[in-house]
Amino acid sequence: MKKDTDKKVALFAGALSLPFLARDEMRKNGWDVYVVGLKNFYDPALNPDLVIRLGGAGRAARECKKRGIKKLCFVGALGHVNLADIRPDLWSIGVLLSVIKHQRGYDSMAVAFNKALEKRGYEIVAAQDIAPSLTFEHSGIQTKTKPSRADIANMERAIDVSHTIGIADIGASVVVDKQVIAVEAAEGTARMLDRVVEMRKNKRGHASGVFAKMTKPGQDLRIDIPAIGLDTVRAVAAAKLRGIVVNAKTCFVIDKAAVIAAADKAKIFIMAV
Repeated sequence: MKKDTDKKVALFAGALSLPFLARDEMRKNGWDVYVVGLKNFYDPALNPDLVIRLGGAGRAARECKKRGIKKLCFVGALGHVNLADIRPDLWSIGVLLSVIKHQRGYDSMAVAFNKALEKRGYEIVAAQDIAPSLTFEHSGIQTKTKPSRADIANMERAIDVSHTIGIADIGASVVVDKQVIAVEAAEGTARMLDRVVEMRKNKRGHASGVFAKMTKPGQDLRIDIPAIGLDTVRAVAAAKLRGIVVNAKTCFVIDKAAVIAAADKAKIFIMAV
């Protein structure tokens, strides 16, 4: 097999800190990274090489062609997109029509989007593949705090429930304390955890239960990957939960060392499976 020596990539950057981490790690790994900021989402401190609006991808396509870039990588949150603000150019209209024709749900939309780009000669690469240190690279307990037998039972239930709701394309996160306490829906993980914090604010006794954020079966991890960070640890602690369960290699960990240190301080375990 011929070794892939093409180390040029266009990094399309959304919100929050992950684009910074991905850019720096990719460059450290020898990649020539051309950063494209998505207007109204990217952090200006990123100082991207190009800024485009959603729907203005034709300009980025021309720049990539000029620079000989065939690999694309998408990182960073977009939140709730106001469709009224999207004014697609002709290039983007072709992609959108292809996506609308082939997608049947949130996850299939990502698959259809990637396929539409691939038909135009691009290769979509996963940030975690070229910057693996942004994830837990190995399965197992990542913290000093270890799960108890009750925690393991809750983890097994949480993973099973996550798999079930993932198949139905409902969400990626659940909270289990013997029974299912919360399931992520359209509100997202952070708001789901806020609900659990409010629900358990008067909980007495020791912490119990686990939070699981898992990838969905069939999820296209080149463009849509779960992430946890310090806010996750703080919310889990505030909800009086015992631990966090994520997938190894396919969940971004924002500031990994700080996340592990905060979990240890709060006596919360983190398990990668």
